[in-house]
Amino acid sequence: MPAPSQEARVNLPADREIRRILIMKWSALGDIAVASAIMEDVSRAFPWAEIHLNTLPPWQRLFEGDPRFAKIISIPLRGQGTGNTLRWLREIRGNRYDAIVDLQSNDRSRLLLTLLKLSGARVRWLLGNHLRFPYNLGAPPLPKTTHAFTRQRATIASGGIPAVTALPVFHIAARHRTRATELLRTHGLEGKRYAVFLPGCQAAGYLKRWGAQRYAALAVYLREAGYDNMVLLGATDEMEECQRIQALCGDWVINLCGQTEVLDLVPICERAASIIANDTGTAHVTAAAGVPMLVYFGATDPRRARPIGNHVLTLQSEIYCINCYRKHCSHHSCVELVSPEAAFAALKNHGAA
Repeated sequence: MPAPSQEARVNLPADREIRRILIMKWSALGDIAVASAIMEDVSRAFPWAEIHLNTLPPWQRLFEGDPRFAKIISIPLRGQGTGNTLRWLREIRGNRYDAIVDLQSNDRSRLLLTLLKLSGARVRWLLGNHLRFPYNLGAPPLPKTTHAFTRQRATIASGGIPAVTALPVFHIAARHRTRATELLRTHGLEGKRYAVFLPGCQAAGYLKRWGAQRYAALAVYLREAGYDNMVLLGATDEMEECQRIQALCGDWVINLCGQTEVLDLVPICERAASIIANDTGTAHVTAAAGVPMLVYFGATDPRRARPIGNHVLTLQSEIYCINCYRKHCSHHSCVELVSPEAAFAALKNHGAA
């Protein structure tokens, strides 16, 4: 393996001897969505190569039938002891990759790739988000506030791979599009102007919730501006929040919470006039739809964590403690200080209201 060198100038897509590539991205949902654009860039740069994806079991379903990947390697690696680590090493070493693109690039992935190298595996090119052992290609030092997408683009650019894909890319199977069409037809949404609300989040991230009353107030503004309906989407653990919004508004708010799979959301959102969301993984996934999107931020920094794409707007209050990244807060005021009026004005300025 060539030694790390920040001065190295390589053009991996010009190397036809690169026949098999592994892309590593383990979690979480939002991060997977962002990385899917980088996966698309790698796939386009090596149309002749066999590309494998290494992710964690919860996200394997996002790539079922994805023509970009000849193989999905899904091995539990968290809290599983040494057994699955050894299984991972055997699998990766046995596949004899010419290049590995580590989009996870954390302590665990670096450790595993170090063990892989020490085991005698001969991978010509290891790309990571820092130019340090075991990587021989990597991104230059970047400010702490740099978005993960920018870091990942810099990672592949270090190997001469063009970074051109601007949105998440998922290959939506026919069953997801059929399911979306059936839901829209059943609820009388075909041909209607509707907004999608993503008002929930996982229980551990409750500080990211804008709140049912604010969503309901925004729904009224949008209704008065010419929207026919609002569509509520989310997982079953977000049902109560969606039920509160519907109860505050009425039957013109359609509650589909708990009735969809993750990849059903993209075709539903493709037909929407706008998407309004909390800072959650599903917001990152639905950014793939490319329609105007507004995302509320509080404890997390939108410079580092916003969904990708020029169609995405973010709103955040000016409170002194924004971007604290806390999981618990005594006042929970940062995201709640964003008013429905400010949200409506932002959508209007964006041409979505």
